[in-house]
Parts: sequence; structure tokens; C-alpha cells
Amino acid sequence: MTTMNAVLFYEPGVVKYKEIDVPDLEVGEVLVKVETALTCGTDIKTYKRGHPLLIKTVPSGFGHEFAGIIDRVGSEVTDFKIGQRVVAANSAPCDNCYYCRIQRYNLCENLNLLNGAYADYIKIPAQIVKHNLLTIPDNLSFEEAAFTEPLANVVHGAEKSDIIPGSTVGIVGLGPIGLMFVRLAKLKGARVIACGRNPLKLKLAKEFGGADEVINLREVSNPKEVIMSLTPEGKGLDLAIEAVGLPELWEAAIDLTRRGGTVHFFGGCKSGTKIELDTRRIHYDEIKIISIFHHTPYHVREALRLISEGLVDVKQLITHKMHISQIDDAIKLHQEGKAIKVALRT
Repeated sequence: MTTMNAVLFYEPGVVKYKEIDVPDLEVGEVLVKVETALTCGTDIKTYKRGHPLLIKTVPSGFGHEFAGIIDRVGSEVTDFKIGQRVVAANSAPCDNCYYCRIQRYNLCENLNLLNGAYADYIKIPAQIVKHNLLTIPDNLSFEEAAFTEPLANVVHGAEKSDIIPGSTVGIVGLGPIGLMFVRLAKLKGARVIACGRNPLKLKLAKEFGGADEVINLREVSNPKEVIMSLTPEGKGLDLAIEAVGLPELWEAAIDLTRRGGTVHFFGGCKSGTKIELDTRRIHYDEIKIISIFHHTPYHVREALRLISEGLVDVKQLITHKMHISQIDDAIKLHQEGKAIKVALRT
């Protein structure tokens, strides 16, 4: 076996399914036969406009959420063996930089993001093998295990949001990330108001996430008024989470938050965009603003635990199943608002 099939990114709007060489392994690396890869909102954004971290040269591998079977191990790999079912995160801390030394592993200065899951095989770098390659529990399918990486981001975000039982949490944006935020907020005992525009996603906010209130933003003339009316005494949200990545929605999230409340800017906006803040409100109303990026090895393991224990039934988020060669069709489904997650098989 010297060649494999893979999806390669060439430029915004152009990906091709091609035959390429199977990568060679260096010390500490592992080759995984991909069984399931998932589409991701970040991949859709990358398809549209490229990505400074994921796409550094072209052509480039594409896709980063996956699970599979170890096909080959490099020298000095002792904790894994051929035939093991595994899932990997898309990065790992370097252990040596300033941020790793202060245990802010998600901000590692040498965070190299793994890409190339839309392929027959993917090479796992030694640092990811060391920190973020995990054995899949026997009760989980490859499709379920592949949700580990995206859920890890949400686990990290929910942890830093300090959600307390009985608090009122509003989530704007109901893609896979927003839906998982709904689910984790409910697990933490919050009352959740889910806001979106897509009927499929609004339905899942109830059925998958367990949202207490669901607001279709296309059907209300004054979303702020409706959301405020659902908060205690109309004061506003205890916590507002923006899970889209649009500057205008970042600003709207602040307007929805009560005095002393928290705004979580989780959705990443396009580089260079800016927002306007009412400094009086931020200061005198004591609005706390947070913005959490990525995950750590701890959050990766916690995500896999939540899935394996059935606390987050990620199967509900898979709306389509296709062959990896149908990546263009999968992306089109996302762009048309018809897909949440597409499970791609090799």
C-alpha cells in the first residue's frame, strides 16, 4: 500500500478528491485508517475563504474531526498498537512554550493544527499521539467518537462560562457548537433560551439540547424584546453565548445581558473585524466578557467521557452519511442549511 485517496484543498471553493502517497511515519507517529470523518463549521468557512492556521500551503489536506483504526505505528510508540480503535484531537500542546508552562495549553505558541481527515489514512504527529490520541470505548461507534474534538471545545467553553443551576442562559447560533452548548448548559442545570433561524436546528435545540425556549429569529420583529421577556423580571440573560462569529451578533449579545451578567464570544469572527462597545454599560453594569478558544487535553478526555456515558447523544446531530468523495455535496448541504453534521466514510 503506497497510495490512498484524499480530499485536497486548492483554493477557496476548490477541493479535489485525488490519489496521493500514503505518508511515511517518523519517530513517535501513528497512521490511522479513517473510518468516519465529520464535517465542521470551520471546514465550511475554510472552503469559502481559506484558513490561516489550517491551510498553510496548497494543496492541503482537509477535514479534522475523525475516528478510525491504527494501521501502523512509528518507532518509539509504546502506548498504542495496530488494530486499536482510536480518536484524535486536531492539536496538542508543545509542553515547552510560555503558555504551556503556565498551563494555558489551548494558547500554546506552537499549536500546529492537524488537517487531512477527509482521506483513507491520516498521520498523527508525535505530540498528538503523546497527549490527544485516545482509545475509543467499546460501546461507541466511530461516528460518535469523532465528535470528541468539537465537543471538547464546548466543554472548555462551558466550564469557563461558570454556568450555575437555575441561571438563564441564552445561546445565539444553533450550529453543532451552539446545539452542544445548549445540551451542556442543560446538564449544568440552567434554563436555556435557544435562538436561531433554521427550522432543523431549532427542532434539534429542543430534541437534542433540551432547550426550555426556542426562538426563531426569522419570525419575530423584535428579538431583543422577546428574549428579554423570557428572563427573570425582564432584566436580561445571566449568560449570553454567541456561537456564530458575526460582529453584529457579538454586539447584540451584550444588549441581551443583565447587569452583572456574562457575555461569551465563542464564535470566531473573520480576521480584522471590529465591534463597538458601550463603555458606560460595560463598566457601570459590570458586564463580564469572556472569549474561549480551542481545547486542552483535559477537555478532550472529558468530551469523550460525556459521549461514552450517554450524557451527550451526538448521534442526533448526524443528518447525512456519504462517501468522502462526495465532499462537494456535503458542503452544499451545509450551505443550503440542510445539514448539521455529515458523516463521511472511506
